[in-house]
Amino acid sequence: MVRILIIDDSSFQRRILSSLLEEMGYTILVAANGNEGLDAALRERPDLIITDLLMPDLDGLAFLKKAKEAGLCMPIIIVTSDIQTATRDRCLALGATRVMHKPVKKEGLAETVRQALDSGKA
Repeated sequence: MVRILIIDDSSFQRRILSSLLEEMGYTILVAANGNEGLDAALRERPDLIITDLLMPDLDGLAFLKKAKEAGLCMPIIIVTSDIQTATRDRCLALGATRVMHKPVKKEGLAETVRQALDSGKA
């Protein structure tokens, strides 16, 4: 079964994403911040990571850098309300597989997750 790690400082966003992904048949792991997420990713080795961009302590950009340094090679999807092309490009340059904009809709999430898993890109 495919395991997805959700990293977001908002418990509401974690619940929403978890619920949608569980309905699709995925096993969900959660972390409340980037540091917890990095620890969970290293320990659990999920098939996919979905992380918020703006978080205290270790944000999504720093998470991407640390994940790469740690040799994590699973696809990573960044979820953000920032719609700037420069932000998207920076995330992709740092290793994100996809960038999704909030609010996340079920259909878009399903397609993005499928594409990320199919791509296998870290």
